[in-house]
Amino acid sequence: MKKILTLIISLSLAAVAAGCGSKAGDAKNASAAVKTKDTITIAWYPNESGADLKNARDELGKVIETATGKKVEHKTTTDYIIAIEAIANGSADLAFMGPQGYVEANAKNKKVQPLVVASGESGTLDDAVYFSWLNVRKGEEDSYKSGNGFAIDNIAGKKFSFVSNSSTSGFKVPSAGIVSYFSKKDKYKSLTAEDLLQGSKDKFFSEVLFGGTHQGAAVNLLTGKADVAAFCDTCVSNYVELASGTANKPGAVYKVKQGAAEPFNTLIGKEFALISVTPVLNSPFAINTGTVSAEDIKKLKDAFTSDAVTKNTKVFLPSDSKESGLFKQKTGKEKFLPVEDAWFNPVRELSK
Repeated sequence: MKKILTLIISLSLAAVAAGCGSKAGDAKNASAAVKTKDTITIAWYPNESGADLKNARDELGKVIETATGKKVEHKTTTDYIIAIEAIANGSADLAFMGPQGYVEANAKNKKVQPLVVASGESGTLDDAVYFSWLNVRKGEEDSYKSGNGFAIDNIAGKKFSFVSNSSTSGFKVPSAGIVSYFSKKDKYKSLTAEDLLQGSKDKFFSEVLFGGTHQGAAVNLLTGKADVAAFCDTCVSNYVELASGTANKPGAVYKVKQGAAEPFNTLIGKEFALISVTPVLNSPFAINTGTVSAEDIKKLKDAFTSDAVTKNTKVFLPSDSKESGLFKQKTGKEKFLPVEDAWFNPVRELSK
């Protein structure tokens, strides 16, 4: 996992240093001739499509409506691929998506470009990351201890749950980390990410499940369908709380909190432990520059990065808020920042 961390950090810095690429500029120029539409459609991944996040979606919809003067339609989905295809084929104009999904949509249609990402706690792109976790049920983490830390050797042969093979933190990063770690061993020197997609007694995992959402992968773990599961911190943060240890560090224990919404409402108090943690580049709001005019793109970028949105407590929830939301303040410096396509090159590298 350390190799993946080093790759992400080093390539991120290189991408940021590279500045604006010609592809983004070309896409912007192409959008200048786009015919103005009366409605802007925004697609949401399944993780963000639940009823508990409706207020958060609606608030961002208001930001878009105010900025452009256009009606906003929300396209909630049940599968990552639906959202990726929607932004790529132009049936959606905007999409909030993971880095891997963005890379896939951009590969399908170069007119799909990043609009903004949420900054890190510093208010900059330097720490604009969330975290991909490998998790086991509380009480079973001792099997993965190694000295004073944890190791993933014993995940081989287990029942494992990913999120979706289009998920960055729920598949791309953890699978790359598993392959990187185990391929150093003679027994697994030919291991590939494709080998992790299916399970059997002859495969790396005895059984492989896909939760469809990060919440679904967590439920697979907590209900015993999986022994180990990959999911990210931000997608379950509305439902769980730190029970012991240090947040986002191996050994930390989280539990499902009182009042958690579906699908965790029947799992109150259930606990899981982190055995591996890897940072992942923050998720972008992507825009199809072939369906949104250059004028509207500028209005949207200005609106998202404005002080009004930064200080909007319905967009960036205060640190002590008990509400469910998409973004939460920790230091008070968090905000949206413009980002170029090249910033996501580290994710592209993981597929090579």
